[in-house]
Amino acid sequence: MIVATGAGACASTLRVSLLWSRQKTTATDEIVRRASAIVPGMSSRAPVALFTFNRPDHTHRTLEALCANALASETDLIVFCDGPRSEADRAKTEATRAVVRAASGFASVRVVERPANLGLAQSVITGVGDVLDTYDRLIVVEDDMQTAPSFLTYMNTALTLYADDARVISVCGYTPRLDVAVPDTYFLPGAHCWGWGTWRRGWALFNPDARALFDAVLARNLIYEFDVEGSESLTTLLYRSASGDTAIDSWALRWMASAIVHDTVTLYPAKSLLLNMGFDGSGTHGAVTEALSTDLADRALTIERGPATICRPALDALRRVLIRWRAEESRRTRLFYSAFERLPRPIRRRVYVWKTKDTLRRMASSAVSAS
Repeated sequence: MIVATGAGACASTLRVSLLWSRQKTTATDEIVRRASAIVPGMSSRAPVALFTFNRPDHTHRTLEALCANALASETDLIVFCDGPRSEADRAKTEATRAVVRAASGFASVRVVERPANLGLAQSVITGVGDVLDTYDRLIVVEDDMQTAPSFLTYMNTALTLYADDARVISVCGYTPRLDVAVPDTYFLPGAHCWGWGTWRRGWALFNPDARALFDAVLARNLIYEFDVEGSESLTTLLYRSASGDTAIDSWALRWMASAIVHDTVTLYPAKSLLLNMGFDGSGTHGAVTEALSTDLADRALTIERGPATICRPALDALRRVLIRWRAEESRRTRLFYSAFERLPRPIRRRVYVWKTKDTLRRMASSAVSAS
C-alpha cells in the first residue's frame, strides 16, 4: 500500500560555515547543477529512503532529526514500513505507520506500507532497488538513526562530488570515536550500513547471493581485507549466511562483501553526523555496546573532492575500535588480540587468514556431522 502525504516547512536555525550552512547553499547548488549537466536525470537533491518496522518512538526521533536538516524541505522522503511478523507486532507496527503518515517538512513524503513482513534484509534490498529505478542516487536511513542538522548537506555534496568516481561505492555519515586526527573527509575500504548513500551505479555492484560472495572472498584471498584487517569476523558470518543460518540474514553483510570484492571505498566524515539509537536492544541486530557509540559533529567540516585513496591512520584507528568491541566477547578473545596486535602487519595477515580458514573448516565439518 502506498500512502502519499503532504509536505510542510521545517526551518533550521543551524549556522555553520562552508558547504554546510544555508548561507552557503548557493555553493552547493552550483556543484549540483554542474553534476546535473554531466549526469542526465540527476535530481537536485538525493531522496531519503527510510526503513521502519515496529518502533514508533525511535521512528519519531529519526523523523524529527531529519526534519531539522537544512535541506529537508528540498528532499523527497520515501518511507518503507515493513509488515507485522505476527499479531503481537501489529499494534506497534500500526503506531509506527501513524507516526510516518504524519511526517511533514520535506519536499514530498511517500509511504510504502508492506502488507506482510519482509524482514529487514529483504525490505532494504527491495526498497533501495525500487527507489533507484526512479532516481540515480539515494540516501538510506533506518528508524533508529538520529542525524545531525548538516547530515543531508554533507550527503548531497559528497554524492555529487564523487558521482563519476567508479572506485567510490558509497558515502557514509557515521564515524566512530577515533583516537587519531583524520582529514575532514576520508576513505576506508568497503562500505558501511549506517546513514549511507549511493548511486544507481554503486548499487549495481550489490550481490544478494551470500554463497557467491563468500566464494569470491576466498578465491580472491580477501579474508583479511573483508574482516577489516582481522578486527571483525565478517567472513565467518558470511559463511553462516551462505549456509542458510537465518540468524545472519543481513543485507549489510552482503553490501560490505560486494564492496570489498569490487575493490571499492566509502567516504566518511571526520566527525559523525549520525547516532545509532538501536543499541538499546530494540532492533533486529542491535545489542548494547559502548564501543561503537559516538558524538555528533560539533563543528563544520570541509567537503572537497580528493583522490579515492584509503586513509591509513583512520583504518588503524577503526581497527582499534572494533578490537575493543570484540574484546567484550570473552577473555579468550582479549588474550588473542593482545598477542595478535604485537605481530608485524605481514605476519598478522598470514596468521589471521590461517586462523579463519581453520575456523571455516571446523564449521563445515560440524555441519556435515550434524547432517
